[in-house]
Amino acid sequence: MSTTLAALMPAFIPSPDRGVWHLGPLPIRAYALCIIAGIVVAVWWGERRFVARGGRPGTVVDVAVFAVPFGLVGGRLYHVATDWRTYFGPGGSPIDALKIWQGGLGIWGAIALGAVGAWIGCRRRGVPLPFFADAVAPGIVVAQAIGRLGNYFNQELYGGPTDMPWGLEIYNRVDPATGLSDPLGGVALDSTPVAVVEPTFLYELLWNLLVAVVIVWADRRFRLGHGRVFGLYVAGYTLGRFFIELMRTDPATTVFGGIRINVVVAAVVFLAAVAYVAIVRGPRETLTGPAAPDPEDSGPTGAAAEPERDVNADTTKDAAGTDDAGKVRGGSRDTGA
Repeated sequence: MSTTLAALMPAFIPSPDRGVWHLGPLPIRAYALCIIAGIVVAVWWGERRFVARGGRPGTVVDVAVFAVPFGLVGGRLYHVATDWRTYFGPGGSPIDALKIWQGGLGIWGAIALGAVGAWIGCRRRGVPLPFFADAVAPGIVVAQAIGRLGNYFNQELYGGPTDMPWGLEIYNRVDPATGLSDPLGGVALDSTPVAVVEPTFLYELLWNLLVAVVIVWADRRFRLGHGRVFGLYVAGYTLGRFFIELMRTDPATTVFGGIRINVVVAAVVFLAAVAYVAIVRGPRETLTGPAAPDPEDSGPTGAAAEPERDVNADTTKDAAGTDDAGKVRGGSRDTGA
């Protein structure tokens, strides 16, 4: 009888027994590995898209040198600012605010300050920031999906109890040497779950991958430019984050009588992104001058694609050095209203 009942019970998703491994004194943290893997994918895919849209090879890597550290600092600052009681409240430890390897990166701060770093890098390379943002947008949202795997290893960012088959088992992790509780650095010595919860990190991971597919399709179908691919990414991500955030039960700063602050931020940013996509017009930019690739950069695979042109446009130069196709020597411009 007990065997029959066990067979009828849902097969929940097991959590990893740990999120940290040690090579001698060196800790190898799954969270950090996921963040690094996401950055690599974002840069690699962004580079391919940037070159295919008419940019100079190597530009995305150069800009990432500025954007990535700015983004990491911005993400941590947002997390600490919106969860300051954990670090500066009663019983808190201010030094823990620096321990980024323990988790805690706010995407809102990462994108905001990362954009500042990207702007600096783009200025140095003569690339319009909206052009760059459109190229890297799909890679960014896929990087976010990969980063959510780090939350899986850390057993964090989940929702309330559930009995659905995709419920996530949460284990009690302890320091093997002392037996004391250690949720982040410890090991689950007993695979008996202490809770089965909604895997909201998984919902967000899958949603991010869907957003990537949608914005790539929209970009190809409508030939978006001038930051509209990035705006569509922001709108899509915040739409999903709004509802997923409502499901989460981890401690969070609340505003307006108990609403999680990230719910409010997601709603405001969503509206701003939708307005941007709806208002901005104009054909996709082309690059000339220092931002465009040299002819010798093109290989047999055609990776360094020729900048896109409107074949029906009159390309007679005017006195300012521009043409009706929207090309500008040394940069780009919006030819739409």
